[in-house]
Amino acid sequence: MITIKNQNDIAAMRIAGRITKQALNLVGQHVRPGITTKELDKIAYDYIRSQGAVPSFLNYNGFPASICASRNDEVVHGIPSKKTVLQDGDIISIDVGAYKGGFHGDCAKTFFVGQVSEEAQKLVAATRQSFYEGMKYAKAGNRIGDISSAIQSYIESMGYSIVRDLVGHGIGSHMHEDPSVPNFGRPGRGPRLVPGMALAIEPMVNAGNFEVRVMDDDWTVKTLDGSLSAHYENTILITGGEPEILTVADE
Repeated sequence: MITIKNQNDIAAMRIAGRITKQALNLVGQHVRPGITTKELDKIAYDYIRSQGAVPSFLNYNGFPASICASRNDEVVHGIPSKKTVLQDGDIISIDVGAYKGGFHGDCAKTFFVGQVSEEAQKLVAATRQSFYEGMKYAKAGNRIGDISSAIQSYIESMGYSIVRDLVGHGIGSHMHEDPSVPNFGRPGRGPRLVPGMALAIEPMVNAGNFEVRVMDDDWTVKTLDGSLSAHYENTILITGGEPEILTVADE
């Protein structure tokens, strides 16, 4: 069931969204060669708790950390570890969620570790832009498929592929709510958008084939062909006009 947020809900989601994005920005400031993903996880945890919020991901279905930290060919759901030390040239996707006032925020971004290849830079830029291509259609009266199709069309025009096994989602008092928000599909399909809907739109883009595999930890998702992958996500609100980014636009 799709939940429509009232003004009180939206006010609470703005607060949760702001904490989430600030946590992501703070983690990003510490991304550098030599740091471990476990250290980045603690930075996010400490900040979220300092704001009177709770990390949305911690213990969610057994997930053992406050962020997902997915490096290079890892698409999503990478588990932070003391053993994972970032190296110059890596890319690292950080996904963060925060829960406060009964509502969640959710956002993600792929960061550069030191000096990265031109290939990696182009992939990350295209992934971020695909979110904004999709958001152009996140308006009342359109359908989920209009967002999905715009993301897919843009990414494929850039020579990359969209992951099919994982999708975006509705968000609110629960981290994952209806409707599903695929990053691929046909325009004019899916639920119609109405004011008060909150969506986590999150393109996951591979430099190679779209196929992925889940690793033995039952969480980490990698590209099947070993190619690089990037991730970008914001929580947005459908309004009577232009969509509002609840996790605060970056850059």
